Amino acid sequence: MLPATFKLCAAISYRHLRNMTGLRRQAAVAISQELSKLACRGTGPSTWINQVRRRSSLLSSRLEEKPFSEMEMSYIKQGEEALQKSLSILGDQDGWKTETVVGNGDKVLSKVLPDVGKVFRLEVVVDQPLDAVYSELVDNMEQMGDWNPNVQEVKILRKIGKDTVITHEKAAATPGNIVGPRDFVSVRCSKRRGSTCVLAGMSTKYGAMPEQEGFIRAENGPTCMILRPLPGSPSQTKLTWLLSIDLKGWLPKTIINQVLSQTQVDFANHLRERLAQ
Repeated sequence: MLPATFKLCAAISYRHLRNMTGLRRQAAVAISQELSKLACRGTGPSTWINQVRRRSSLLSSRLEEKPFSEMEMSYIKQGEEALQKSLSILGDQDGWKTETVVGNGDKVLSKVLPDVGKVFRLEVVVDQPLDAVYSELVDNMEQMGDWNPNVQEVKILRKIGKDTVITHEKAAATPGNIVGPRDFVSVRCSKRRGSTCVLAGMSTKYGAMPEQEGFIRAENGPTCMILRPLPGSPSQTKLTWLLSIDLKGWLPKTIINQVLSQTQVDFANHLRERLAQ
């Protein structure tokens, strides 16, 4: 009976079946009865039964998960789309041109894509382990304005599940106010697969955050950061940042290109200073 019960529980892990309340209740009752029978057959529960109980506890918590609304699913899909498109762009090694090379090895490359426009690619090595970099960029996202002078504020507007957030970012004006204050509303998706972390995002619409007075609502995306331990040196992290932004307004392309490539170089330096603290 127990294997059949497991099959039932495995079946309801699919989203379209999780909404079937009767089926969920039947699975929870069945697995509880089977575990009680097994426990009574000996002087005490075996290690295997304890493991199954722990897993069934996890399963029970999953049974209580509320399915995402249609709107939430649309944001999740936008984040996934940004991630897949970013990885596709970074995976194509042809056509990249060097914009900037710094003495410490940091470099910015660029490429023009027909359906996106000009994108920039930062490649740096940070002398910190991946978990520290990930924590700063994801867990402490709202503190970015404290250490990056190019960012005025980052605010999480909404969390959807464990991987997706909607954010509002205010960019600081550039020196001399060459590029005035911009803001962005973005959907962000973070994924960890083994030793690789991917942080992706793109602009989105969010009714609770209309355009703000004093800011031009710019658009970004697809944008993406990939974090990997440096081969042979797990205490260092290779960071690749794909940047794609439409700043809006009347700005010469030469100024935009200069500002964006310099923003990436500055970001790497500010991140290092932050992590060194």
